[in-house]
Amino acid sequence: MTIGITVWQGRISPVFDVCREALILGIEDGCVVSRTQASIDTPNALFKIARLRELGVSTLICGAISEPLRQELTGQGLQVIAFVAGKIEEVTRAFIAGRLPTPSLSMPGCGRWGRHCRRARPDSNRCGMRRMR
Repeated sequence: MTIGITVWQGRISPVFDVCREALILGIEDGCVVSRTQASIDTPNALFKIARLRELGVSTLICGAISEPLRQELTGQGLQVIAFVAGKIEEVTRAFIAGRLPTPSLSMPGCGRWGRHCRRARPDSNRCGMRRMR
């Protein structure tokens, strides 16, 4: 299995749409067997998807991602684990252990009940749940 993790300064890049680098990991039998840093800096966000496919990525782990890009990735058969935050090594260990997504490695305000933030209404909290009156 080949996974791509968007990176910025040793952590998950906060926004996939504008990230420039990915760590490409080959994983076999629960161990990292290959590790490559790759540029995914492209003039168009859709080209990032082509670049990830070129690198053989089957699963993408990233921070925030726009809905159209997430849909395009999943439509092309890539698994997307989004709204992840934290240090690369912690995220890698959690993924290998089957613990992603997890609240401890989710973006602030986005990890509650496995949901990510969407349009919040005035009568809802940050994750879109209606407030009790």
